[in-house]
Amino acid sequence: ILHSTDVTMSFFSFGQSAEIDVVLNDAETRKKAEHKTEDGKKDKYFLFYDGETVSGKVNVTLKNPGKRLEHQGIKIEFVGQIELYYDRGNHHEFVSLVKDLARPGEITQSQTLDFEFTHVEKPYESYTGQNVKLRYFLRATVVRRLNDISKEMDIVVHTLSTYPELNSSIKMEVGIEDCLHIEFEYNKSKYHLKDVIVGKIYFLLVRIKIKHMEIDIIKRETTGTGPSVYHENDTIAKYEIMDGAPVRGESIPIRLFLAGYDLTPTMRDINKKFSVRYYLNLVLIDEEERRYFKQQEITLWRKGDVVRKSMSHQAAIASQRFEGSAASESALEQAAREESG
Repeated sequence: ILHSTDVTMSFFSFGQSAEIDVVLNDAETRKKAEHKTEDGKKDKYFLFYDGETVSGKVNVTLKNPGKRLEHQGIKIEFVGQIELYYDRGNHHEFVSLVKDLARPGEITQSQTLDFEFTHVEKPYESYTGQNVKLRYFLRATVVRRLNDISKEMDIVVHTLSTYPELNSSIKMEVGIEDCLHIEFEYNKSKYHLKDVIVGKIYFLLVRIKIKHMEIDIIKRETTGTGPSVYHENDTIAKYEIMDGAPVRGESIPIRLFLAGYDLTPTMRDINKKFSVRYYLNLVLIDEEERRYFKQQEITLWRKGDVVRKSMSHQAAIASQRFEGSAASESALEQAAREESG
């Protein structure tokens, strides 16, 4: 239960005030997910999927029992919004639902009001980045003439997807004429967040002294449009392939486990506001400290574990709709197969 701060009528010390809190109906059983806040810390929030119902209670507790509290109505909102840090205060809402819980009037004793937002569309994954934040929250408000009493409660949304078995491998050649010729191959181009990148690097021609070689996973966050586009590149992982000189004909295996890194699904043009893309960057450094690199985009996606019983069928359909043609089957069907198998 999250308690609101003490909001009293600033003009009248004798005025009645109240505290609001929002409690979810399935708070005891609903899973929580860790999510990064703006200051870089990780907190746990209740986890929801697209299409799931959000229901609970709003408790209005009077500070001074026996004194009446006049109000212009009590409401709760479910909001999904994107905030660009360079455009603070300008929130872009892509989901905005309101339920009126009480008509204008007065309260003489503490009250509990039920609410339900059925099968809510939550099309995008919660995200806190370098220049942008996408968040979902419930906001309960006692509307008053002078100052509203309100309380927000954040939730986290994960988007699930399933990809077809058709997942082509990546083959690339990198070379400097007559000096270096390398071929590298990764087993897939799409990886789920707990996947393993398996690959091989072949040295076909080596005439320069390579002293170091690594693979980096680079996350590129793009915000804004037109002339005001911001790119933020962040090296999420560095994987040393070799230290020392390779010889011609040598092949080096790669196994990079993704589960240990702070990754999100690939996000393309979310609400026309931002994108998050991931790249594998092969870096070679020679003895004269010259750097050679080759970059290749990969797609990351979130795989549904076993879908919980409370997850509605709509949520599975929604996850399929969100991925469009990329999803070969719904998350629910996949989970059903996994459970029966």
